[in-house]
Amino acid sequence: MMKYLATLIANPSKADLDYRDVEEVKETLEQEGYTSSNPFWIESNVACDIPFTGSNIKQAKEHIKKCLTGSEIDIVVQPAKNRRKKILVADMDSTIVEGETLDELAGLIGLKKQVSEITKRAMRGEIDFKESLLERVSLLKGIPVTAMEETLQNITLTSGAIPLVRTMSFNGAYTVLLSGGFSYFTRAIAKLVGFDEGISNELVVKNGYLTGQVTEPILDSNAKLEKLRNISQTRNISITNAMAVGDGFNDIPMIVQSGIGISFRGKPAVDAKADASIRFGDLTSLLYVQGYKTKDFCY
Repeated sequence: MMKYLATLIANPSKADLDYRDVEEVKETLEQEGYTSSNPFWIESNVACDIPFTGSNIKQAKEHIKKCLTGSEIDIVVQPAKNRRKKILVADMDSTIVEGETLDELAGLIGLKKQVSEITKRAMRGEIDFKESLLERVSLLKGIPVTAMEETLQNITLTSGAIPLVRTMSFNGAYTVLLSGGFSYFTRAIAKLVGFDEGISNELVVKNGYLTGQVTEPILDSNAKLEKLRNISQTRNISITNAMAVGDGFNDIPMIVQSGIGISFRGKPAVDAKADASIRFGDLTSLLYVQGYKTKDFCY
């Protein structure tokens, strides 16, 4: 029988995970034939591990979800072994930062609504990412480079981004911001947050203005996965020791292939493929998933 951990996580700003929720989940698992051990509180009222043994992790997850229906509690079920990962690959837009940088840039010339609609369709997987990117960037032709600085100044980091990256880095993980967005933003965000590396697309600039073109090859979903594999090989770390997090359709391949793939406030298609979905907590949830206590966080 495999040993698993069911980690229940509340939003730290609410801290509303109750011991009764934990006991209810424990009882449900036992009623369904699983053998559970004493719960371990990672952080009081925020995150708790319930160790259990069984043979069907998927069914266990469904039983727990039913048990907590109506609660704003995130559920992560994973093997107990090797929970702390040595690679982090993270999407940028709507994951490490709030919103979409390309949409915000388009907003400076009154095209946010038009561009954001294309973005939404691409993130839901309704249209090809590469085609959607080229279409959106073409609309930005003639924008001065200075507009990117203005956009950058208005970007807001997602709550928990800094402790997630810095805590994992401090504990020996290699952290990469892997974005289908643009290097002007990823360079700055990677440095600000503390990533070891930022990888993204490059906008073509001529005489201080955007040309409406992107340098090939374009970093799409397959390229993201290939980058993850390269990082794994170069660092000599198994891909099973990698954590991938994102929200959009183009993040699915790296999420599926990593040791644990997290959909962070993601689209339904991403939720369906990810090992776990974080809907209520912030990015520190990914630290609780790995067993880090709040006192271990780095800022």
